[in-house]
Amino acid sequence: MSKHIISGHLNLSPEDFLPASKEEKESLVVMRQSVSFWQDGFRRLLKNKVALASLTVFFVILILAFIVPIFYPYNYAIQLKGSERLMPMQYSAGELARIAAGEKVFPHILGTDSLGRDYAIRVMMGARISLIVGLLASFIVLIIGSIYGSIAAFTGGWVDLIMMRIVDIIYTVPDILLIILLTFALKKPMKLLASAPGFAWINVLGINLISIFIVFALLYWVGMARIVRGQILVLKEQEYVTAARALGAKSGQIIRKHLLTNTIGTLIVTTTLQIPSAIFTESYLSFLGLGVAVPMPSLGSLASDAITGLQSYPHLLFAPAILISLIILSLNLLGDGLRDAFDPKLKN
Repeated sequence: MSKHIISGHLNLSPEDFLPASKEEKESLVVMRQSVSFWQDGFRRLLKNKVALASLTVFFVILILAFIVPIFYPYNYAIQLKGSERLMPMQYSAGELARIAAGEKVFPHILGTDSLGRDYAIRVMMGARISLIVGLLASFIVLIIGSIYGSIAAFTGGWVDLIMMRIVDIIYTVPDILLIILLTFALKKPMKLLASAPGFAWINVLGINLISIFIVFALLYWVGMARIVRGQILVLKEQEYVTAARALGAKSGQIIRKHLLTNTIGTLIVTTTLQIPSAIFTESYLSFLGLGVAVPMPSLGSLASDAITGLQSYPHLLFAPAILISLIILSLNLLGDGLRDAFDPKLKN
């Protein structure tokens, strides 16, 4: 019966049991290029036209903020006598005389402010300061919040209870009051430190701006910690986490390689939204006189200074306001694109 099956139905011959040739093996193998998590994410990002356009706009803003001021002929702090309150592309009487004498004078693209300082370079420098504040503050919030929230969620029990009660307490601390207290508390020691070799940058940034960074490190990470905790509370019950534990993986390795990787979309979106939030925080603190040190500008301080002359010189307000809007819009759209590209749950 078995011989009949072999010979009649399967039609096997002794040649069928010979080892396969190289050509036969290659015909049965479906080759697929091996890509890492980040390579696959960047490939998906390149297919998102809106995200790429937002990235282009943000890249142009970075060039205007960090590269163009190096070659710009005017300085943000230098006052040009006789050039107060010039309109865009307008020259002062002294500059017109220099032009008549055959000298080349670079135009004031956005005019000048009430002190005769070129407004275009001040807007570019203001964008630089605001971006530095937003990026650095968001990085601080991301690091502290993700580590704190992931440890609380993964550990659970009384550790999670105590850590989240600390978060609730921090939520009740008024940030503006803390910034004012820190400004006065750090004023004297910071001045002494600024006089030491290698710490002259403290005078450039100003004690107010340093206080803002400290407050971000102390207070603003609690929202990120809660978001990360909520995500990891769900993810830690998945089968791959149980398998990693069974294979002897350490808690830190599980959090870093399995849990935080699967929350990358949430982390990216939350971080990109934190950048404009930090810029707004710096803006209203500058409006209250607690922002960057004079004469260094920021987009918030430029906008607050321009409110007084809004009817006569509206362009002084429109320039920083439009730049703030472009930064926020491009970061929001870029964050959505990064979430779609790097979130493992959204992959087909």
